[in-house]
Amino acid sequence: MSAAGRRVFVTGGSRGIGRSIALRLARDGASTVAIGYFRSDSAAEEAAEEIRALGAEPVLVRGNVTSSRVAEQVQALGPLDVLVHNAATGVIRPALETEDKHWDWTLNANARALLGLVRVAAPAMPQGASVVALSSLGSVRVLPNYTLVGVSKAALEALVRYLAVELAPRGIRVNAVSAGVVETEALEHFPNREEMLASGAGNPAGRLVTPDDVAGVVSFLCSPDAEMIRGQTLVIDGGWSLPAD
Repeated sequence: MSAAGRRVFVTGGSRGIGRSIALRLARDGASTVAIGYFRSDSAAEEAAEEIRALGAEPVLVRGNVTSSRVAEQVQALGPLDVLVHNAATGVIRPALETEDKHWDWTLNANARALLGLVRVAAPAMPQGASVVALSSLGSVRVLPNYTLVGVSKAALEALVRYLAVELAPRGIRVNAVSAGVVETEALEHFPNREEMLASGAGNPAGRLVTPDDVAGVVSFLCSPDAEMIRGQTLVIDGGWSLPAD
């Protein structure tokens, strides 16, 4: 898919799935690829070097994705053709072991942040621009220890639908991508990591979903070929969610 000359911002773009998305859009021809990150300067700088090697100008946006500081940096980027909200966090534990502060942290970063970013970016986004949010199967399936993240992803998908309708008259498409199990650093926080990996690899396709698989779907949604896809959540899980058992 061609992203020639496009200006892109990817939250959580220094590692894992976000990094693959940023690199894919740079490879597709984006002129500027801004990546948001929270902690690791070294990971962000490495990603920036890879983006530069692909011919795009990298921009680093550091900070909590829910903060006014990040909002100001995003506004300073100028008109964006593509906004990808990939950054995610959350407390992985049973519902009865969570606290209100865990709810606020998880919902703010995973769902409210998208609304805040769109408020800042959408007024300057041109016709044909695209917003893509990264969700997960926990939005519709009940997964162990995943209550807060699953609820936040369900909220994210609902927000995508509302934004898709509201921004359509501006010529801005809004969609989500929901991935199956992907082996990234994020899985280190799950107590049942090995079980999840085994389950994810046992899908009908016979292998785990990779970050590059997800990046390919995001690339498609940002392309003119996806013009009539609005407010949808595209599932990329190798068929994992299809069987009844």
